[in-house]
Amino acid sequence: MPHTDPPTPRPRALSFDRAAAQYAAARPGYPPALFTTVEEITGHPLRGARTLDIGAGTGISTRLLHDRGAHVTAVEPGPGMAAELHRSLPRIPIVRGDGNRLPFATASADLITYAQSWHWTDQALATPEALRVLRPGGALALWWNVSDHSVPWIAEQDARLRRFFGADESAHGSPVRSRDVPAGLGFVHRAVPWNRRVPLDTHLANLGSHSAFLVLGEEPTHRFLTEERGRLAELFPDGAVEESYVVDLSVATR
Repeated sequence: MPHTDPPTPRPRALSFDRAAAQYAAARPGYPPALFTTVEEITGHPLRGARTLDIGAGTGISTRLLHDRGAHVTAVEPGPGMAAELHRSLPRIPIVRGDGNRLPFATASADLITYAQSWHWTDQALATPEALRVLRPGGALALWWNVSDHSVPWIAEQDARLRRFFGADESAHGSPVRSRDVPAGLGFVHRAVPWNRRVPLDTHLANLGSHSAFLVLGEEPTHRFLTEERGRLAELFPDGAVEESYVVDLSVATR
């Protein structure tokens, strides 16, 4: 396994470390259609692909890539998140690092993935690093789960979140605009809708696992989530919340 000194990422990126178990338990995964779409765009199966999952967190995408047959190495800067990933996926190799300085040989990867993590990189550094490590014909895949704001209750919750934070910020994720991904790489963009049904406690824990809450502090976070619990308990009296997402996917082939 490659080794490198752990990088020093932005403090907000490391805020997830103190909520690693909550993150692993509550965050949504990704639908099978996402990985099928990656295969269709790249023209290659995931099975057997030498894959680097950058900013792997607790291994949500790592596990799914592994289940599709990819040979995955997880790359994660946070010690708490990496420990949680190792606990749940002890056979997956983990490298402490981030996308700005990939500790891998040139032309050594078939696929590099960023699930919910590209926005934590410095694109001026991460883009040439990805191109260096990808083999010719390899692919860079970036994706984000974004709450589906065409669903009325989700749009209303998003408005409450934005009012609460007093800024253009939410815990729902934001659609990726073309300026958010590296220019000139010929990215192909797809939107993959899906949903999951979870207990109300899981939905609230998912919200609370986002960095906007993690850096805010316990008291205001508890206040918001308590008020949100009351609203959603009326909307979902059986205690099960139907979350709707669109995975915003961008894939470029080297």
